[in-house]
Amino acid sequence: MHAHAQNRIGTGAVHELYTSLCASCHGADLKGGLGTPLIDSNEWRSVGKTTSFLDYLKDGNVELGMPAFGEALTDPQIRSLEIYIGEMRQKSDQAELPAEMDNDGVYSAGGYRFKIETMVDGLSTPWSIAFLPTGGAVITERSGSLRMFKDNELRAPVEGTPQVWAHGQGGLLEVAAHPDYKKNAWIYLGYSESRGKEGNKAVGMTKVVRGRIIDNQWMDEEVIFEVPAKYHRSAGPHFGTRFIFQDGFLFFSIGDRGAQDMAQDLSRPNGKIHRVHDDGRIPADNPFVQDPKAYPSIWTYGNRNPQGLDVHPVTGDLWESEHGPRGGDEINLIGKGINYGWPVITYGMNYNGKPITAITEAPGMEQPKHYWTPSIAVCGIDFYEGEAFPDWRYNLFAGGLASKELHRLEVEADAVVSDEIILRDIGRIRDVASGPDGYLYLVLNSPDKVVRLVPAE
Repeated sequence: MHAHAQNRIGTGAVHELYTSLCASCHGADLKGGLGTPLIDSNEWRSVGKTTSFLDYLKDGNVELGMPAFGEALTDPQIRSLEIYIGEMRQKSDQAELPAEMDNDGVYSAGGYRFKIETMVDGLSTPWSIAFLPTGGAVITERSGSLRMFKDNELRAPVEGTPQVWAHGQGGLLEVAAHPDYKKNAWIYLGYSESRGKEGNKAVGMTKVVRGRIIDNQWMDEEVIFEVPAKYHRSAGPHFGTRFIFQDGFLFFSIGDRGAQDMAQDLSRPNGKIHRVHDDGRIPADNPFVQDPKAYPSIWTYGNRNPQGLDVHPVTGDLWESEHGPRGGDEINLIGKGINYGWPVITYGMNYNGKPITAITEAPGMEQPKHYWTPSIAVCGIDFYEGEAFPDWRYNLFAGGLASKELHRLEVEADAVVSDEIILRDIGRIRDVASGPDGYLYLVLNSPDKVVRLVPAE
């Protein structure tokens, strides 16, 4: 479903709403007619800054000939029109962007000139990469294979890895090495597992295990996290499944599994970020561990589909990327026990163009530090820690799937202060990783490979 938002730009119920009420004045292409252009007009772009879009449409503007729609439209419908106009602006802006790459294959962005080098080819829907302190890396393929890449060689799939439920967006997803890998050789895997059926439909949920790779065999497996079968669902979307280690704890994400209201239900594991000891034990200081009705591993809730987790190398703060619906992809600063609002508040709408809600904020619900409307289908994130691009050090890089974009976010304290597109149209960017060689690595789908950014000079 993560591609739906971009694939459906300009379609659905909201397009019909715009056509029936707005196109006669503002043009079918939003470029104006009797009324102001909605795409290129500086006057129109001020709406939302000097007055809210909601109030502007409700009250109208007599001087500009803008009628009041307060009685004709509901608040959620007005919010969906605001998202629609943003989508069409993005579509127009992208059509006018110049090529980023010159004839020598050199890109210029973010103050640097760089090239893209293919490091690993011959993969099948790679999802995650983890570099090993002993050299090389491990890569997951969504279909279920775990691959070692060492000495510039992609090795045969590791034998004996867990059987995964490659259903919808599920499969073999996240991989990470334990921080003390040199001593204990633990590799952690996150994947979707099915242990039963509802009627004639298989059901499943995210599971986390750890094991060791010895002579290309998966050995010594231990279960870190799994949920009882009653929490398994037949739906295909939103498994989440990203890892980060900190201070002896493992943080990991589970999406709402297509049941959005469950993200607010503390008795359910989905729509949450979880925290356990690195051996799977429940920490005594988890925020809801004393609530007998709450799932004890929950660290945060109200998370739609967390697709990236990373810790700031200096502050130690935990940051997350999260898929919105059609609009409202988020970058969040993750804190103990916080409610991130899904689906009560969101900056997006339904894929079919129908509104979810009119509200983007509410008491007791955290705001994102950055969001994209329209969606970029944000996925993996990583703080860059290398030396090859020193001005990028500690910038947060975020990949986009449907948008096929790489974004560079500057983070100061608890704020995202800038967002720059570094790359576009090289593939669906599934994961981002700061490599031990100082370069920035990208896991791509379509084409399925791992590439890295290296300075051109």
